[in-house]
Amino acid sequence: MDKLNSIRVFLQVARLGGFSSAAQQLGISKAMVSKHVSDLEDQLGVRLINRTTRHLKLTESGILYRDRVQGILEDLEATEVSVANLNAAPSGTLRLMAPTSFGSFHLARAIAEYRKIYPKVGIDMVFTGRTLDFVGEGLDLAILTGELKDSTQVARRLTHSRLVVSAAPEYLEKYGVPQVPTDLTRHNCLLYSPRSPLGAWPFTVDGKATIVRVHGDVKANTADALRIAAIQGCGLVQSPTYVVGLDIQAGRLQPVLENFEPPKRPIYAVYLHRQNLTAKVSTFVDFLYDYYQPVPYWEKWTDA
Repeated sequence: MDKLNSIRVFLQVARLGGFSSAAQQLGISKAMVSKHVSDLEDQLGVRLINRTTRHLKLTESGILYRDRVQGILEDLEATEVSVANLNAAPSGTLRLMAPTSFGSFHLARAIAEYRKIYPKVGIDMVFTGRTLDFVGEGLDLAILTGELKDSTQVARRLTHSRLVVSAAPEYLEKYGVPQVPTDLTRHNCLLYSPRSPLGAWPFTVDGKATIVRVHGDVKANTADALRIAAIQGCGLVQSPTYVVGLDIQAGRLQPVLENFEPPKRPIYAVYLHRQNLTAKVSTFVDFLYDYYQPVPYWEKWTDA
């Protein structure tokens, strides 16, 4: 029998927990399901499933095989979809979600360039900090910053951002430039109110993660508002480079404490299933990857 087909049958049995339910789902007989699994076990030389008249349970080898071949099969199916889409001109509406600051500063400009290449693709952008709901929001794609928490999501790392402390040159000239993170306790720091606990700024000191508690008389629930306040000389702000990077390049803000920054934060393109890689999704993700490589343009003032 075709080994790839037998693998698909085995995965259905493992997922549904029974030969009968797998047979019904696949539209083949229970005997044929059993033969596929038996042939697969014969080829591998190991038992994948322990069967009784009432129960079915994967063996240790079966669990390992299921986990490994599931990913391989998904990669194969995604490749087949991508190849099939090569000859299909991307079209339709691409609905995507992104954090407000990243979407406004960087995604919107990338979309303008993308549509010069693929004018038949319409874009519906949702900029928000809400938790992802692909089905409820009708999303094709989402952009997320930071490490992913949902293992069911499929993601491609596009680039990174850093968390940098900066201030207007006028502020630093008047109040001095902090040399180490603890110097911040003597400065006015602009506070991002969604961060919990408030005023807990992360750093890396002597190779170890360190939190410095800062204080200030200006706080806001958006990074954009704090960025403007910093440019106006209200104090120091700790923000992602994708928020303040262009201002640093223009001289409106000056970075400090760069030797103490926490680790870089990845930026991902996320979609619910590999099968969601339609032409419009795959071409847009590929475009974003190329657009932000090798060093994101918002960090061009530094070699970091």
